[in-house]
Amino acid sequence: MKKFITLALLTLSISAFAQNNGKALLNEVSEKVKSYNNISIDFKYTLENISENVKQETKGDVIMQGDKYRLNILGVTRLFDGNKLYSISPEDEEVTISAETDDDGSAITPSKMLSFYEEGYTYKLDIEQNINGRKIQYVKLIPIDSNSEIKTIHLGVDSKTKNIYNLIQLGKNGTKTTLTVNSFKTNTPLSKTLFTFDSTKYSDYYINNLD
Repeated sequence: MKKFITLALLTLSISAFAQNNGKALLNEVSEKVKSYNNISIDFKYTLENISENVKQETKGDVIMQGDKYRLNILGVTRLFDGNKLYSISPEDEEVTISAETDDDGSAITPSKMLSFYEEGYTYKLDIEQNINGRKIQYVKLIPIDSNSEIKTIHLGVDSKTKNIYNLIQLGKNGTKTTLTVNSFKTNTPLSKTLFTFDSTKYSDYYINNLD
């Protein structure tokens, strides 16, 4: 019985250690992110579902400053000026204007890509991997909300820079999405109009205002 109690206490101690250290690491990441005036990221995005025989890969880039962002992916520019979201599609010659909403409560938008983990999850320190000479420490996140469509998220953090290297999200439907950061730049000079929608540039486009 004493051995069983000792083993149980040891297991609880290891679990608490992993959770506390996972939280401490994410706190470091959060403080680092908040210290930047702006962030520019080039990334690779992969979506796969083995049971559905689906695998899609694409590249994109995003510039973020506070809540504002300019995201380019799949030929579409998504511009959020802090109030309205403008989805600009040159292929369709259409601009859709709406409020930035999170209907399912689980989507990780650019606005919160580097801070979504601050609430709504339990977390613990996971494996460490050596990737191209970089030590990447993973933190495993599990949604507190049992109704979430997300099963788990593994957040890879560069142990040296404390910047996010990648994010691996597994959905309850078996869909796995991976976002890998190829380039991470901070505090670069930005145009004052970078997050401003200029309607004169799209006079020939169909404007779909959802508000």
